Amino acid sequence: MVYTASFAFFEAIWEAGVTHCFVNLGSDHPSIIEAIVKGQNEKKGQFPKIVTCPNEMVALSMADGYARLTNKPQCVIVHVDVGTQGLGAAVHNASCGRAPVLIFAGLSPFTIEGEMRGSRTEYIHWIQDVPDQKQIVSQYCRYTGEIKTGKNVKQMVNRALSFAMSEPKGPVYLYGAREAMEEDLEPYSLEQTYWHPVEPAALPQDAVKTIAEALAEAQEPLLITGYSGRNHATVGELVKLADTVKGLRVLDTGGSDMCFPANHPAWLGLRYGVDPSIKTADVIIVLDCDVPWINTQCHPKDDAKIFHIDVDPLKQQMPVFYIKALRRFRADSCIAINQISAYMSSSELKQKFSTSEYSDRWSKLQKLHKEKLDIIANEVKISDDGSFATPYLAHQVRKACPEDTIWVIEAVTQTAFVADQLQAYLPGSWLNCGGGGLGWSGGAALGIKLATNDQGKKKFVCQIVGDGTFLFSVPGSVYWIAQRYNIPILTIVLNNKGWNAPRKSLLLVHPNGAGSKVSNEELNISFAPTPDYSGIAKAASGGKLWAAHASTAKELEKLLPEAVAAVMGGRSAVLDAHLEGPEGKYGGGKAVLVG
Repeated sequence: MVYTASFAFFEAIWEAGVTHCFVNLGSDHPSIIEAIVKGQNEKKGQFPKIVTCPNEMVALSMADGYARLTNKPQCVIVHVDVGTQGLGAAVHNASCGRAPVLIFAGLSPFTIEGEMRGSRTEYIHWIQDVPDQKQIVSQYCRYTGEIKTGKNVKQMVNRALSFAMSEPKGPVYLYGAREAMEEDLEPYSLEQTYWHPVEPAALPQDAVKTIAEALAEAQEPLLITGYSGRNHATVGELVKLADTVKGLRVLDTGGSDMCFPANHPAWLGLRYGVDPSIKTADVIIVLDCDVPWINTQCHPKDDAKIFHIDVDPLKQQMPVFYIKALRRFRADSCIAINQISAYMSSSELKQKFSTSEYSDRWSKLQKLHKEKLDIIANEVKISDDGSFATPYLAHQVRKACPEDTIWVIEAVTQTAFVADQLQAYLPGSWLNCGGGGLGWSGGAALGIKLATNDQGKKKFVCQIVGDGTFLFSVPGSVYWIAQRYNIPILTIVLNNKGWNAPRKSLLLVHPNGAGSKVSNEELNISFAPTPDYSGIAKAASGGKLWAAHASTAKELEKLLPEAVAAVMGGRSAVLDAHLEGPEGKYGGGKAVLVG
């Protein structure tokens, strides 16, 4: 076999640390397929693992989940323009979730008469020849580039990955026609020492002093975060800061990562931009957060001192964004918080933080934390008919699963209920999409589980997903892949018989409108009669998957341990949990609204 640009491409991604390619192959990939066979035959473990994905969104969601958990970039290979379009909302999710993934797509051949190896040979090559393929995804990508010759294919790969791995991280897109990817080359390699992402930035020293002093003088300090937990080390730095500045509270308004442990007195939990603490705080640090508050619903008081620390403080992909920060910094959250804590322990502030005032604040914080946990515990209820809502379900799932479970959450309007009950406290133990493209969690859960297996940890992975979102996730592809590659995950479907998010959006704008008085059926957001979600998954697995429904607490008590045991034994499991609603067991009437 010859050494082609395609083979050099695979060598390049492997040398750069990419371990997996999630592929959906087509007529533009003959040289890619040849290179895969050559690599599998000759490289013997020094070649990316190829995972066949029947759907492109699932492929990219798998790469997203794997990269998010490990901070190692992964690769997706798709088919020309239609395969690029098939990535769908997963490109938005990878961009908003800042997942470092490399997408490669072929192009229709540019020669017609057989002038080069790879020239057009099929009818579809004319149909799939589009004016500017990269425009399909370029606004979501940190970098796009065409491979025009194999002679610099490794440089192109490493340049793309430099963008993917430099903050703000995200997807990158390379594309190349058959002729370019078929080019014969002399084997060559790059010195990887010279190909690294941009080093993370620190706070200026004067900023460290200013922020530390502001926290010391604050009566009600608050830190709002969203995705700082992407770096697991940042969790410990935030704990250290909260232990020093006793009375500092930490609010999560992103829910994309486990940013602060629920077992710490400073934990305020997850609320999407609406919480009383925002209104009363006098000093606020916004740390790696896209939406710290929703101005029309909740905002800080006018004299609050706000400091914004973020890898992307300008939110460069958001046309409209602004918060009233006194100062804003492009800095790495882990480094910045470490700087602030170090200054506090080495300056005259150290003595201030050890006064009785701060001891009193600590006692008050512990009391408030206990009260919060008591309120959450009181939400765990069973109705007279034995039916249950999300708090009871999430509480039971937490008890049934291993303590170090990784939670992959896409619960939409139920997310705050789930977060309150799961009370994640281990770094890396909670991942949510970070974007708004529903359907992320199916593929992401597979990618995350695959990553734990490859790390030798084999963590238990539980996906908790809304019923509408479950359908968005392309379950036919998800559970075929789970069975084909032996990637067992537990899926809990929150079945409230429809989409509740559109009703919430409606009521926020028209609280007393005509739509507020009608059923989900009349709003066209009902899934009645409800699909057999676990049955869909079981069919996709060839009948091998564990599947069941639970409508009562008694059924749940029996079935949850069975589902967990199935996953522990190597089988994926899907439990379709039928939730009660304000107007009946399946929530067919008015939606449960979550702030």
